Amino acid sequence: MSDFSALIEAGRLKPGRFSQKQVADRLGLARRDLATARRLMPDDHDWALSIAYNAMLQAGRALMLQRGFRPAGEGQHLTVIRFLESTLGKEGAHFIALMDRMRRKRNASVYDAAGMISRAEAAQAVENAEAFVDLIEKEIAP
Repeated sequence: MSDFSALIEAGRLKPGRFSQKQVADRLGLARRDLATARRLMPDDHDWALSIAYNAMLQAGRALMLQRGFRPAGEGQHLTVIRFLESTLGKEGAHFIALMDRMRRKRNASVYDAAGMISRAEAAQAVENAEAFVDLIEKEIAP
């Protein structure tokens, strides 16, 4: 699929050269965030979901770097999601929809009202984030 032209024209996506270490570092952040989200699950559902979302975001950024791009300007989270839509296509559509919902939930729980994420919702978010990071690692693998 991979049509990023609208994102590039809008100045939201910048091409560049990125090392394998930079890609691996982002994946490492994603794995770190998954472990943190799992640890927080019993006590703080809002933050568990937020950190699970961040794991997905970091994995998405890893794929962007591996493909020679980085987000730029405002709305970088949404830029990562749009990039993933163009890159992963049908295989990733389910995860991308979940990620976008998690992004909105995270914003609401961080900026509007704490305590709005249930234990079940947070647990599902962590599970989905783990599966997504696995998918991205397979996409990146040589």
